[in-house]
This record gives sequence, structure tokens and C-alpha cells, in this order.
Amino acid sequence: MRIAVKALGAALVLVAVGACGSSGGGGASASSTLVVGEFNPFSGPDASFGLEMAGGCVPAIRLINAGGGVLGHQLSCVQEDTRGDPADAVPAAQKMMATETSLVGVLGPSSDEALATAPLLNQGHVPMFVDTGQAAFNHTGDAYFWRVTPADDVKGYALALWAHKAGYTRAAAVFGNDAGAQSDVPTLVKAFTRLGGTIAYNKPFALGQSSYRTEIENILATHPQVIFTEVDPQTGATFLSELQQLHGLLPVIGTEVTLQAPWLKAVGGAIGPAAMARYFQGMQPYAPPSGPAWQAYNKSLLGSAAQVPKPSQWSSDPYSMTYYDGVNVMALAMIAAKSTSPAVFNPYITKVTEPGPGKKVVDTFAAGQAALRAGHQIQYVGAGGPIVFNHWHNSTGAFEAAKYANGTITLVGSVSAAQIAAISR
Repeated sequence: MRIAVKALGAALVLVAVGACGSSGGGGASASSTLVVGEFNPFSGPDASFGLEMAGGCVPAIRLINAGGGVLGHQLSCVQEDTRGDPADAVPAAQKMMATETSLVGVLGPSSDEALATAPLLNQGHVPMFVDTGQAAFNHTGDAYFWRVTPADDVKGYALALWAHKAGYTRAAAVFGNDAGAQSDVPTLVKAFTRLGGTIAYNKPFALGQSSYRTEIENILATHPQVIFTEVDPQTGATFLSELQQLHGLLPVIGTEVTLQAPWLKAVGGAIGPAAMARYFQGMQPYAPPSGPAWQAYNKSLLGSAAQVPKPSQWSSDPYSMTYYDGVNVMALAMIAAKSTSPAVFNPYITKVTEPGPGKKVVDTFAAGQAALRAGHQIQYVGAGGPIVFNHWHNSTGAFEAAKYANGTITLVGSVSAAQIAAISR
């Protein structure tokens, strides 16, 4: 799960419209613009989820439309603000499906609202490239559910393995009291304990408090060597600056939330750049900012400043990369199926991503479209790396550890998918 930035939400204009063409077959009327819903919070505490999603959807749409669109149709990214609350997300999903007559899929939902809305989207035959990390979907039977980022319980294993590698044996778990953050904790505790460590402090953190003095005193009483964390930027800044003042900082290992620009800006401003460089590391899904797929993504992203404010902050963000990949996969599946109808093209999602003998490996929408038109079968390997869905439509991989110094994120190591598989058994 990711963090909140309120100020930029209103600045986004996320509709990319273009020329018209003929119908692809059932998903939209002739010459209509196909809609990809950005189904995530754009307001509320987790407003940055939407910003991060725009950093993937808009660059994909720009390249797809520049390449002539899909089966004669242009595409657009359209905000659907869930506000991070199931009570708001359910009617938002119902309204989206009722009013967006050319809806071909969505990015999302997030952990904030997935349990309530994923079943609705599945029943409505809406393909969803989700960013929820909830373990409840590890063995889902929803045919329209697709997850190309690790489940939250996988993050817990990665955090524990990295801390163990660093030699830590006693830790405090400082995770927000929201569903996404708390879903990291059970596997973190399980793995760290299995590796011989002890989670000495583990209580859900109330977000947005003006002071955490009591919590800090309770944490320090347990004598941890390291702090595991996932909290929002405001909470992180308040908690760590108070810890710094009252005692001095301890090493911190955070989830991917703590490697995002809003968190780094808030916490770095609170504790100072030297302390960030010395005490902080974060873990995120392994998606190196390199290679031809990433270069195509990043070039389009940096050219999207009119729709994505400060686009460079998402250049190395693994979730933005996989949102970009999700749009490309849906577009290529439509071309392979010769239809824009979700019920028709949804099974083709695996056909354009899974490896196989004789398949042509492609790293952009343009290359995939050309190969399909030439009669080839394809394997799309995108900015986020290979996508290999299991029986439950989950695809996961390795994690990388990074630190923040001199205004940049620097990779310092990784945890392999094999290591995670071994500790999770």
C-alpha cells in the first residue's frame, strides 16, 4: 500500500483523447474512445495512490494513441476517486460501470477498498490490474482479477530477510492502523521469528497524531535494534523527528511506501538528509530503472508533465511501472483477441504475457502490436519486468533494498524470489 499527498490531487487532468476509428468488437461502439478507469484514492489520506497511478496510465495511453490506438479506438485514462474508503468506493464502482459505456478495464483497486469492490468489478466483467496487497486475493477465483505486484504478505518476508542479513535480531514494528499497512505485519513477524529474531514491539500506529512521545517511550523500553515501518508521510515525519529529539534515531527499514517522493520529502525534511542517509533503508518490488522497456516508459512519462505534475518522481516507482504495463497488456490482449469486449479479451491477458516456445518477446506496445499483426504470438516483458501469472492471476518477484542520499535513491542489495519462497513455506 502507498501513501498520501493531498496538495497535487486537484492538479491532475487525466483524460487523453484522440482520433476515432472502427469498432474492435463488442466492448465499445464504433469510433468511441476506450476508457481505462484509474480506480484509486485521489483525495483523502491516501491521495498519492492516484498520483502514482497517473504516472503509469498516462504514459501508456500517450504511446498507444500515438501508435494508432487499439483496433481503431483511442484510449483515455479517467479518474475514479475511491477516497480510500469502501463506503465511497462501492458507489464509485457502481457509477463507473453504469456511466462509462466504453470502459475496458481499470487500474486498481487498492488495499483500502479492494475487498468491497473487486467482487463488484469481477461481476461486471471489468478486468482489473489491482494494486491491493491483501493476502485474501492470493488464491482468488475472480477471473477478471490480475495482480502484477507482490502481495503485502510477501513484503513482510522481504523486510525480515533483509534485516536478518544485516544482523538484526530484535525489532519494533511501527505500522499504521490502516488495512494495507497491517497486512504486512503477520508475515513479517512469522519470518523474523523463524530467522531467530524477536519482534519486541508490535502495536498498530494511529495515523496523523501531533505527538508520539508515549509510543516512543514504549518502543524504547523494548530495546529494539531496528524499526520496521509503513506509515504515511506526516506520521513518519512526526514520529521519527520526535524519536531523534528524545533518544536519537535507530535504523529504519520501510516498505515501498517509504521510498516514494512524498514520504522521502516529509521525513527527510523532518530529520535531515544526513540522518536519512545513515539510518534509513526501504524495500520495494524489484523493477530496475533500466532497459528498453523502462526507457520507453520513462520517455513518455517525462513528456506527460501537462497531465502528471512532477512526472520524474515516478521514474523509478515500481507501481507506476506496473500500471503502465497493465494498460499495455490490456491493449495487446484486445489486439490479440480482435475485440474490445472485456469478456472476449480477458482470457488473452495470459496469452500475451506468458513465456512459450516460438513466442516473440516484445517490450513496448508498438512492438507487440506489430508482432501480432504479423501473425506472431508474443510475450510482453514491460517496464516492471516479466509477468508470469499463476493459477490465481498473481505474478510476483524479487525485492530490492535502497537508501536515500543526496536527493537520489541508490540500490544497496536485493532479496530473491527464491529466498522469499523458502521462508514462506
